[in-house]
Amino acid sequence: MIHYHPSIETLTDYAAGSLPLAHSLCVSTHVEHCQECQQQIRKLEMLGSHLFDQAGTHSRQLNHLKDRFFTQLEEHTLEENDIEKHAQEPNSNHWGDYNIPSSLRQFITKSYDDLTWLRLSPSFKIATLYNEEGGAQIALTRVKAGAHMPTHTHTGNEITLVLEGAFSDESGVYRQGDFINRDASHKHKPIVTKDAECICLTVLDAPIEFTGWFARLLNPIIRRYHPYSRA
Repeated sequence: MIHYHPSIETLTDYAAGSLPLAHSLCVSTHVEHCQECQQQIRKLEMLGSHLFDQAGTHSRQLNHLKDRFFTQLEEHTLEENDIEKHAQEPNSNHWGDYNIPSSLRQFITKSYDDLTWLRLSPSFKIATLYNEEGGAQIALTRVKAGAHMPTHTHTGNEITLVLEGAFSDESGVYRQGDFINRDASHKHKPIVTKDAECICLTVLDAPIEFTGWFARLLNPIIRRYHPYSRA
């Protein structure tokens, strides 16, 4: 069961098509596996369509649409029959050892194993999928069962979506499909459960910073591969 989801503001921007592409990819991958967010997006799209129909061509109303949108969202409930009882099964193919989400197939043509992985320790490696020029980085992290990532902080926002396996940190346990948002105020040490390796999709607005005395040696490597550092 998925316990961690994008915020209502993030889902609203996603439904409206105004979320940055890197973040939208992460939300889209989460939504493939999350019926709760599928239904929430359906509500947002229906309500947004209703509000914009009311707005018509009167541009003065556009400045108030967002406030009205959230006000009506809190008050608005849809009848159960207006929502499909069963969401369509996620469209994914079994490539390699894992099911690759359909939203990631533009980057992963065969399997996770065929990606170019940068090994940062014997148990931890990353693969960059896409760099926005001067912006966010879309990457995969892969950590062996029972291992951990070095303690680190964030110099910008980080979205993590668990694709396979599970990990924990000081704030909780995160399993397949969970959507975690971190900012510069967070410092944590993710530890992978002992039953399986953990693969996560990450979107980093800026490089992470390792804080351990040895792990700090990896920070120049992390910055070298992040587009924000080269802007």
